[in-house]
Amino acid sequence: MNASDLTKAIAAARSQGRPARIPYLTAGFPSLEGFWRALTELSENGADIIEIGVPFSDPVADGPVVAAAGLRALENGVDLAFIIEGLKKHPQKVPTVLMSYANPLVQYAWPQTPPVEPSERLALSLELLAGELAEASVAGVIVPDLPFEESGPLSKALKGVNLALIPLVGPNTSAQRMRLYESEASGYVYVVSVLGTTGVREGLPPEAIETIARARSVFSLPIALGFGIKEPAQLAALGAEPDAVIFGSALLKHLDSGKSCREFMAPWL
Repeated sequence: MNASDLTKAIAAARSQGRPARIPYLTAGFPSLEGFWRALTELSENGADIIEIGVPFSDPVADGPVVAAAGLRALENGVDLAFIIEGLKKHPQKVPTVLMSYANPLVQYAWPQTPPVEPSERLALSLELLAGELAEASVAGVIVPDLPFEESGPLSKALKGVNLALIPLVGPNTSAQRMRLYESEASGYVYVVSVLGTTGVREGLPPEAIETIARARSVFSLPIALGFGIKEPAQLAALGAEPDAVIFGSALLKHLDSGKSCREFMAPWL
């Protein structure tokens, strides 16, 4: 899997007259083995792409549901190595994307690199990481706390193995700043519907329409809308259909109550 597979998956969904479905699932949730079963069940029940959350101790963009899932995963020993090695053993039928904060990505291969000048060591460690991600058939990475100005080393490493660095843009991202991200983006664009953290919301704000329109005016890539989405009716009420829709907190709550991915995905089919 690579960056182009993400774009192709969304294009295939659009050719069927619907937005692509991108569920988000925290790695190791609802349990270590249950996570791998859930990935398979999602891919067999309508997921076009799956975003896998890398647990982190300081998840500044995560709402309470995602943060709690990540804490549980960390307590069970889940880390980036668990995800990468697991994906090698459990190949998925649909493209997978990692959503990770910068720290786990930088730290993953750092101990394997020689003690050279810091910027050179960073480049080496990210090259090793990118190679491992490619071997695990990960198609791209989303990094919520990585501004464009600091994304160069990771972008270069991912490009070296044809993986996507997927930009996050929101209501407060101007068209001018979007153009910076456009120069390096691949796969798709993650449009945040609201300012703030992740979490289920009853409705989507009108400014989401404006953000989608602004992103479309800048990016040639597909537009995926996330944050606060739990059901198809929200898109109908919004009055603007993105190329893909991302849902996470609602799925995590559903699984935590003992229900199945099949049940959750049914309304989207």
